[in-house]
Amino acid sequence: MPLQMKLAAITLDCPDPLALAAFYQQATGLEPHPKSDADFAGLNREDGLFLGFQRVDEYRAPTWPDQTVPQQLHICFSVEDFDQAEGLLMELGAGKPDYQPDEDRWRVFTDPAGHPFCLVRNPKR
Repeated sequence: MPLQMKLAAITLDCPDPLALAAFYQQATGLEPHPKSDADFAGLNREDGLFLGFQRVDEYRAPTWPDQTVPQQLHICFSVEDFDQAEGLLMELGAGKPDYQPDEDRWRVFTDPAGHPFCLVRNPKR
């Protein structure tokens, strides 16, 4: 029988934890962790998943799709409306690389610290 593990946290390296937490909080609606500070900030989801952001001196952002600095982590978020979500993310400071491998199925963005992430289609149920 496989080990029963439940994902509890994902932590991203970055130069400014509070700024990156604010970006993801605005994009996802997750609640800020009350003990967030300039060195480590976080967001809480109702089911207990924690999204953390830790300060790293001399942080180097991933270069996607070029792998000079590998992407290190890849997160996907499901959305019902690609265009609406894209507009909001761009207003919040996300980047959208020119290279989009399959824009009809997913769209690749970068957060303000350079981490690539994708939106995937979640059809209305």
